[in-house]
Amino acid sequence: MRQLKERLLTGAEGFRAFAKWLVLAGVTGAVIGAAATAFHWCIGTVTALRIMRPKLIWFLPLGGAVIATAYKLTGMENDKGTNQVILSARDGSPIRLWMAPLIFFSTVVTHLVGGSAGREGAALQLGGSMASWFGQKLKLDEKDRGIMVLCGMAAAFSALFGTPITAAVFPMEVVSVGIMHYATIVPCLVSSVGAFLLARALGLHGLVGYAEGQPAALTAASMVQVLILGALCALVSVLFCEAMHQSKRLYAKYIKDPILRAFAGGAIVLAITLALGTQLYSGAGDELIRALLGGQTIWYAFLLKILLTALTMGAGLRGGEIVPALCVGCAFGTWMGPLLGLPHGFSGALGMTAVFCGSTNCPVTSLLLSFELFGGEGMVLYALCSAVSYMLSGYSSLYTEQKIVYSKYKTEWIDKKAG
Repeated sequence: MRQLKERLLTGAEGFRAFAKWLVLAGVTGAVIGAAATAFHWCIGTVTALRIMRPKLIWFLPLGGAVIATAYKLTGMENDKGTNQVILSARDGSPIRLWMAPLIFFSTVVTHLVGGSAGREGAALQLGGSMASWFGQKLKLDEKDRGIMVLCGMAAAFSALFGTPITAAVFPMEVVSVGIMHYATIVPCLVSSVGAFLLARALGLHGLVGYAEGQPAALTAASMVQVLILGALCALVSVLFCEAMHQSKRLYAKYIKDPILRAFAGGAIVLAITLALGTQLYSGAGDELIRALLGGQTIWYAFLLKILLTALTMGAGLRGGEIVPALCVGCAFGTWMGPLLGLPHGFSGALGMTAVFCGSTNCPVTSLLLSFELFGGEGMVLYALCSAVSYMLSGYSSLYTEQKIVYSKYKTEWIDKKAG
């Protein structure tokens, strides 16, 4: 009788939690999905405008100064960006609502003037800050506020990128490497799928994914080739993370004023872009990804994308790191993969997911991303490439507030910050 009573009480608790998060996550997905859809539309509009009016890139230094001024006027000049969202998701600490309009505005400006930055990382800040504010207004405790932040991250990522399963799992995995709190799986999925459906109803994501060509067959030879590519992608991941961190430190060391720093950074990126004679490396890199997967090979493209993204983001212009990481991986994969004997487009797809994995320490998310972007063929090789990159990239990460809870090399608890 006692066991029956305990089971009934447990069932009732589960149902209450389910009902609560069905409502909270559903509303969060709808509201943040709408905001992220508007964000997607604005980014697309200004990107198209810059392509039609390439001389807009001359405003890069001014755009950087405007962004830095906006952050300074609102007292957000020391904002940690995505790192702050990760902290809030872990401990429920509040995020200032100013983060949402600032990252919206500044990312749009960055894309308008041709800075090398993405949008999905910015979406994490947009969704996380809005959801944190909702949690504060609803007077939720710190644990539930953390779940709300995860829901907001999932909703914004899903609405913007059109990968609802990846978007639901990524916030769960990125906060603490080595553990995933499965209590958040229903809230994150409800929020993510709800935002995705809303975005699709509003005209986004009619065609999701990239065309990577015919995957390699699973053989002993292809397994060895992918192992080597995964190991090399790990090195590229470390290089990308170090470039992002060192760029920010060097700017801060030599140019103390944040407005002057952003202006100077914009001028440097402008000078390099003009010297290259192309804006293919401006923006998130989606155009470059499609060109590379379509058959082009530019062996140095991954180095240029790393350089320009680090110079853009380190100076204080705003945006995301995720699509640039995918672009870096695609550029490296389409160059190195064929040298190893792998198909060109498939190598680019492998590189995309492997560099993403090595940069974020999220192997489960990487596997789901490969499925949602490229379909189910070649999944074993995608999994292998990402797993190798995860293990060999060490404890590097794009996010310095990411916590490594369990070692990558032993089944032991280490609890240290990534970097």
